[in-house]
Amino acid sequence: MLKIVVNSQHTFELNENAAQDLDLMETHPGIFHILKDNHSYNVEVVKADYAEKTFTVKVNGQIYEVKAQDKFDLLLQQLGMGNGSNKQIKDLKAPMPGLILDIKVTEGQSVQKGDPLIILEAMKMENIIKAPADGVVKLIKAKKGETVEKNQILLSF
Repeated sequence: MLKIVVNSQHTFELNENAAQDLDLMETHPGIFHILKDNHSYNVEVVKADYAEKTFTVKVNGQIYEVKAQDKFDLLLQQLGMGNGSNKQIKDLKAPMPGLILDIKVTEGQSVQKGDPLIILEAMKMENIIKAPADGVVKLIKAKKGETVEKNQILLSF
């Protein structure tokens, strides 16, 4: 399932088969012609941030801001682990137990939301832990090669 929010006002829930109801053709890179219920739409992807799943699209000349959440985003939100961009973050905690493979920042370094901070190996997968908000790294409490537990503080802002 996908949850789509358009212009921060309208919310839609789509199942994974929703695209099958469309007659969609890419006419140029990032430009599509769509037929839905005997209506024609010209759609251009103006801007896309795949990491944040936010898009600016132009549909028949009208601009829309779109934010998408897939089933994994919705599950993380349900578990209280959703994106914390609306609140001030003091500490970055390990989301799961694992091994610190690398630390990409230093104390005193300014970071922006989405910057890679730490690479954590868990269940034989490398997970890049990114900055949840803009800030300055005050203290790094984890060390490369160290094993950490879930909710252990890795660094402070």
